[in-house]
Amino acid sequence: MNSDSQFKGREGRSDTRPILIIPYMWIGDFVRNHTVVRVLKERWPNRPVDLLTTSLCAPLVDYMPGVRHGIVWDLPRSQLAVGRQFGLAKLLRERNYGTALVLPRTWKAAIAPALAGIPERVGFVGEFRFGLLNRWRWGEKRLPRFIDKNAALAQPAGAPLPAEWPVPQLRVPAEEVARWRQANGLGAGAAVALAPGSVGASKRWTYYPEAARLLVERGLEVWVAGGPGEKGLAQEIVAAGGPGVRDLTGTDLRNGVLAMAAADVAISNDSGLMHIAAALGTPTMGIFGPTSPYLWAPLNGLAATVVQDKSALACQPCQSTICRINDHRCMRDIAAAEVVAIAQRVLSQAGARATT
Repeated sequence: MNSDSQFKGREGRSDTRPILIIPYMWIGDFVRNHTVVRVLKERWPNRPVDLLTTSLCAPLVDYMPGVRHGIVWDLPRSQLAVGRQFGLAKLLRERNYGTALVLPRTWKAAIAPALAGIPERVGFVGEFRFGLLNRWRWGEKRLPRFIDKNAALAQPAGAPLPAEWPVPQLRVPAEEVARWRQANGLGAGAAVALAPGSVGASKRWTYYPEAARLLVERGLEVWVAGGPGEKGLAQEIVAAGGPGVRDLTGTDLRNGVLAMAAADVAISNDSGLMHIAAALGTPTMGIFGPTSPYLWAPLNGLAATVVQDKSALACQPCQSTICRINDHRCMRDIAAAEVVAIAQRVLSQAGARATT
């Protein structure tokens, strides 16, 4: 039987069965997943919510209100990994989950919850998962945004989408930020965090070195955040900006979270760090070229969305990883001086709010 009717009567405060969310594991998508957590906690305030996570995303769980535990389990991409699936299923069975929300629409994502015998396994039909899910949902393609598809699974079947979803939240204790600044020998002046990386080169704005130089000239500290893949970009930015720029890239995502939490403003491509900064409440500037801010900007909102305001191109947004039309003009035409001017305005506005 596949119907919500068999589970009626369990809604509300009397239900205490744990819930497992199996999210998308890209960093930005993982942050967005906190909206799903918040919807579940509004619906079932007394049901603990756990997240399946990779080692990469695991630090984010520590800063997500309403999440009880992160279940760290790395499954290889593009492989079934049967032994790992059975191992995960054993772990899930021991935790006695009452419900699993399977957000990815892949067959592989639904295997372990089914093997674990979790009674309610909710997800969209994708990839013919009828034997793996028992509370399947239809109509995913009619939902306009990624967050609509995910958060709808946390609602009762058929419920209308709200006008606004609860926004993702990441909360870092002030004392942890202070310890981090001290450990890295960072000053107390106003700081701008730059996030020059992204998944896909087409989303990368190339003028970060010049922007860093201009920011330093204006008396601002500049920090470069990112993973090991951004080390080369960070070195270019440091070379352009001089001793006022710090390379804070590394292998631990927690370092990036703390950099974004400590910064006065963040400037980022459409990337995971953009979503982290916005969820932390740091004034965040997002630089968009081939991707759509409507579809991919943080729900939290951005202090500024830099998307070539003066001469938007007919081909935007193309969502393409390679520009085949005009040599990546959507990103090349965003000048460093323009971005720096917006950053200064954002800093002034943030300072004015802090003193009121």
